[in-house]
Amino acid sequence: MTAAPQPTVFVVDDDASSRRSLANLLRSAGFEVEVFGTAQAYLEAPQPDTPGCLVLDVRLPGMSGLDLQREMARSRAPRPIVFITGHGDIPMAVQAIKGGAVDFLAKPFREQDLLDAIRRAVELDGHMRHARADLATLQHRFDSLSPREREVFERVVAGLPNKQIAAELDLSEATVKVHRGQVMQKMQAESVAELVNMSASLISPARRHPLHRLS
Repeated sequence: MTAAPQPTVFVVDDDASSRRSLANLLRSAGFEVEVFGTAQAYLEAPQPDTPGCLVLDVRLPGMSGLDLQREMARSRAPRPIVFITGHGDIPMAVQAIKGGAVDFLAKPFREQDLLDAIRRAVELDGHMRHARADLATLQHRFDSLSPREREVFERVVAGLPNKQIAAELDLSEATVKVHRGQVMQKMQAESVAELVNMSASLISPARRHPLHRLS
């Protein structure tokens, strides 16, 4: 059995001595570490699909840490972020946390506080990865439905009885039952309630329309 990859902590800090210190600390704690001096350098580097998190300074030359947080939020798989700063303030911290940061630590911080925050971020990343994998599985199942089965799916999760679905789609009730059975089988749903939950998971937050394929 292949061992799980070691979490990688991506450190973005424009201070070279701080980068070295953080890298030594994190490696001693068992993490893989990659360091960058700017947000742009991080974005331009290859992005391996490995578990981990980002330790991010707020004030950086060019793109700030908060700007990078907003940029990452638009990606398919954003990494959890732990912010560090020597020049932070309350509004900045509030903005970072509202944007989804795991923690916001002011320098000088205790090494243990940083390690604890990173471990929480890595754990969160694991949950997010599982959620994305589950969603991909659901999307694959939905993609296997025929166009007619998708029409039946929409109406079943909307709570319509077979008779009404048959009338709307100009089908016999017997045909609707067959399609409905195929939908339940392909989606691997054991009940209508489970099918409704699946539909909710497939809703695109941007469109708020059921069955819109996530892109």
